[in-house]
Amino acid sequence: MKHATSGSLERLLDLLTQIRARKGLRERKPGIVYKKSKAFLHFHEDPAGMFADLSVGADFERYPVNTRKQWKELLLAIDRAMETSQRFRLKVRESTF
Repeated sequence: MKHATSGSLERLLDLLTQIRARKGLRERKPGIVYKKSKAFLHFHEDPAGMFADLSVGADFERYPVNTRKQWKELLLAIDRAMETSQRFRLKVRESTF
């Protein structure tokens, strides 16, 4: 499975626009998104379609992104991953006092 090409990413422009609108994320290269200095999300393509790899904890989880329904599932997973890491940071801060 190879990283998505710019032509493939063009088909995901609406999805990428929604991802780019989320605070705390930075797209260093088209389709390669970081949260702070850590790789957070990137896209792949193969004959079976397009996929997104999302960093969840120490691992990446793969999500198909071939339909708008799948886009919504990925966006929800992104929001959950960002919310979880934010709650963890708050918990760590609270425990240091």
